[in-house]
Amino acid sequence: MEVKINRNAAKVLKNALASPEGQGKMIRVYVTIDHGDHAHYDWKFDTPTEHDEIVKTDKDIDIILDKREKFLEGVWIQYFHVPEPEFVISSLHHAHHHH
Repeated sequence: MEVKINRNAAKVLKNALASPEGQGKMIRVYVTIDHGDHAHYDWKFDTPTEHDEIVKTDKDIDIILDKREKFLEGVWIQYFHVPEPEFVISSLHHAHHHH
């Protein structure tokens, strides 16, 4: 599976992992709502299970993805500071949504 991540998102997620809440955990991107033709995404701290793939990104951060979830293939994690600080997680292969 493939993950793209922008520099801002990698920085924010690395800082989150360094927090007490993130100790010993990894970042999981998951589908919150599946609309059939597209999905909504979010992230959380988690640890991998047997259904997961740990995907290395080019920004030196690993992301956990559930191999059974087709909408996670080619996920794109972005973080923007304007107009307000927010994550935008979308798919390179499916229609996308801000969350």
